[in-house]
Amino acid sequence: MVQYLHTMIRVTDPDATIAFFKLIGLEEVRRFDSEQGRFTLIFLAAPGQAGIAEVELTHNWPPEDGSAPETYTGGRNFGHLAYRVDDIYATCRRLMDAGVTINRPPRDGHMAFVRSPDGISVELLQDGHLPPQEPWASMPNVGSW
Repeated sequence: MVQYLHTMIRVTDPDATIAFFKLIGLEEVRRFDSEQGRFTLIFLAAPGQAGIAEVELTHNWPPEDGSAPETYTGGRNFGHLAYRVDDIYATCRRLMDAGVTINRPPRDGHMAFVRSPDGISVELLQDGHLPPQEPWASMPNVGSW
């Protein structure tokens, strides 16, 4: 089974973006702040669609040095598509066997990133959690995702 989860976009003004999506009919369903990572994740969904089809807004906080926040050009604000899978190791093996590069291997048994033939970043998330396994646990990141 594969389940569509969300599309992630990076935003510079979360309040303005939330207000925009409210005009369309989406509402905030959950939020996560990471002090260590210096980012906020805000998930929006249409009524009744929480956990089914969401938009993830990622707001990267300004650097601690006080410089201006990052701006995004050339489509850099689009992040990735995300899918939940039954077995992340089997899914990544199928992809590798077909010649797909695993950019961020599922070292933790939970998350991996690959790219479509057109360069679209795709996040794979394990339904539940699997213990780390080789060769995945030792694989380095490749390229960007």
